[in-house]
Amino acid sequence: MDALLVSTFAVAIAEIGDKTQLLALVLAARYRKPWPIIAGILVATLFNHALAGWIGSLVSGWVSPEVLRWGVVLSFLAVAAWALVPDKLDEDEARAPRFGPFLATLVAFFIVEIGDKTQVATVVLAAQYEPLWQVVAGTTLGMALANVPVVLLGAAFAAKLPLKAARYAAAALFAGLGLWVAVMGLPG
Repeated sequence: MDALLVSTFAVAIAEIGDKTQLLALVLAARYRKPWPIIAGILVATLFNHALAGWIGSLVSGWVSPEVLRWGVVLSFLAVAAWALVPDKLDEDEARAPRFGPFLATLVAFFIVEIGDKTQVATVVLAAQYEPLWQVVAGTTLGMALANVPVVLLGAAFAAKLPLKAARYAAAALFAGLGLWVAVMGLPG
């Protein structure tokens, strides 16, 4: 259960103020149909994070435990630093395709999540924790915890989020995980 809980908490915190959360807000404002948007977010995240987790699992089998340990430490510290940088949504990313809310969300979320800090965190978490399904379920749940309220409550909720505090909390969480792995080693 550690893999599920750590993955959920880490991604939920890291996602606050992220560009995919801004995209969720834009899609909610444009389509005003929350359930297809939420379904698109969940499906896109599940596929994207399953792929990222699979890559993380593969990498963990190819390198020695010591190299993996320090790679995980450096990755967690890099994600911690990255979390301090506020995301902005580019104009091109804000324009949703004209395919309806589910497909627009599915495509937009999958593409925008590529190379995003939550995807990188999924790779790192999958390299560190087993079983893989718990990591992917946890990161997907974390994305849902951060994005579903934005879709349901729209701009009124998003405007009240303490984004700066959330970025600091995410940075502290990933830095703490990195230091924990540096001191204690990888679990298992």
